[in-house]
Parts: sequence; C-alpha cells; structure tokens
Amino acid sequence: MQRGDGMHDAPAILATGLSKQFGGLRAVDSVDLRVPKANVYGFLGPNGSGKSTTIRMLCGLLTPTEGRIEVLGLRIPEQAEALRRRIGYMTQKFSLYEDLSVQENLEFLAEVQGLPRAARKIRVEELIESYDFAHRRRQLAGTMSGGQKQRLALAGAIVHKPELLFLDEPTSAVDPESRRDFWEKLFDLADAGTTILVSTHYMDEAERCHRIAILETGRLVADGTPAELTRALAGRTLGVHAREPRRAQAVLQSLVDVLSVAQIGNGLRVLTAGAADIEGVRSHLVAAGVEGDVTEIEPNLEDVFVSATHREGPPA
Repeated sequence: MQRGDGMHDAPAILATGLSKQFGGLRAVDSVDLRVPKANVYGFLGPNGSGKSTTIRMLCGLLTPTEGRIEVLGLRIPEQAEALRRRIGYMTQKFSLYEDLSVQENLEFLAEVQGLPRAARKIRVEELIESYDFAHRRRQLAGTMSGGQKQRLALAGAIVHKPELLFLDEPTSAVDPESRRDFWEKLFDLADAGTTILVSTHYMDEAERCHRIAILETGRLVADGTPAELTRALAGRTLGVHAREPRRAQAVLQSLVDVLSVAQIGNGLRVLTAGAADIEGVRSHLVAAGVEGDVTEIEPNLEDVFVSATHREGPPA
C-alpha cells in the first residue's frame, strides 16, 4: 500500500536539527524529519540508535538539547500539554493493568482521556467489537496471550481517537501471526486518517511502511519510501551459488568493495559498495579454487540497512 508523501499539506511532524545529549553521549544528532499525515512512517535501526529517544522528544516527554519540533502544528515541548490529548503512545512493554479486565482497562483509559460518560460507553463498545474482545471483555488482562495483550494495548492507545499514534517497537514480544494482524489494524487506522510513527527492528514490518527512516548512532542515514531506497541500490546486489558456500563467503568477504555477504540457504547474498563487478567477483572465486555462479539480483530493505549503516546483517 503506497500513497503520496503529502508534501503539499502541513506534515504531522516536522523536526529540524533535533539533537539530544546525555552527559558525554550524543544519543540523537541533528536529525531532520518530515512525517506526512495519514501515513505509516517507520523508524528502523539497531538498539541504541536513538529511535526511542527521538520518539520521546517528539511526544514532549523529553526536552531536546537542540533543534525545533512541530507536531500537529504545535511547538514541542512548549505546547506538549495541548498535544497530549491529540496523540496516542504505545511501547513494547505491556502497560495496562493486569488485574483489571479488558473492559475495565478500556473504561479507565477512556475516563483518563476525559471522554464524557455517554461517549465513553459507546467508544469502549466500539473497540471491544472491532478488536475482537466481545468474548473476552471480562477476562483479566494479565491472563491473556502476548498477541491479545498487544491488541488491547493498541485499543487503549486509541480510545480517545488520536490524530497521531506513536508506537515504540510494539510487536517485539509477539508471534508472526499476531504481528500481521496488528499491522492490518495500523493500516485501518491510517486509512481513517491517523498518522502513525512506529519503530521496529523487523525488516518485513519496515517494508510495509509508506515511508521509513533509518537511524544509526543517533544520525538519520536514510529516509524515503521502501521502493525509493531499494531502487537506489540497483546494480549493487549479487546472488552467488557455490558448491562450498562457506568457502565462497570467506573469499568474498576479503574483497575491499564488498560490504556484506550473507548466506541464505545454499546461496550467498552479496552487497557491494558501488556498482558490482560480476566478472571480477567470478574471477576471485575461480582464483581461490571455488566454483560459483554469480548473477545480479534485486536489492531489498536489508541491503538498504546494511548500506546505510555499514553493518553486517539485520539490526539487533
């Protein structure tokens, strides 16, 4: 699912020169962000890359050391209080009350968000129905599975119909099927006009976003649609099929212009720093006594990540 970048409309989030210093550590370093409205915008990066710190600054929970932030037209952190009722926030750690039932959790959150009594009852019933809790409304949250807890946390985060939803690695503790279902809910929200900023370390999730930003040690190293970012790597990814893939991998990793070599099944996926020299790669294998077939293959988002961060393999 793709959509325009909304450049002609005011963005949901606009940050320029955003930095955060913790003592001698520069956790976020001069980050510029423009998040279009009604998009699912992904933050991709390894642990310690600055994703959570950036999200907390955008929410008004942390004051930046430097930079300027506007969220939904409000200056942050100066107008953070006014922003609070217009956003939702969900982290990877289940934060609802485990000794309350599904319905009690949602009713409590609706009251905290200031929904009038009549509207509160209607909204809670809507969420119980649309998030498949009709038969679990009286079940204690603490007794539910990881996927069910995640779904309840999302329902709780949108009980007040926020315009903007921040999700900080929300699917890190659930199974693949629950992750898929969760993402379908996110696209339902985006189609209804909600802007979603979600951090993840799963490549398959990042590929589903309308746009993604890649952070590495506090710096923004890539920003664009998945298609734009992968297209920029055209001609730099090779597939190698060899009888001895481990030997072939050792040979290829010694080449100066090779950024990474990953074994996928019996084949190798090779990413080069510039335009790949197929004949050069083939001749190196032959010179090392390794038989192999070398072909150009389509780049993917993991290649984008490796190229942008100069790390091997997916983020931790």
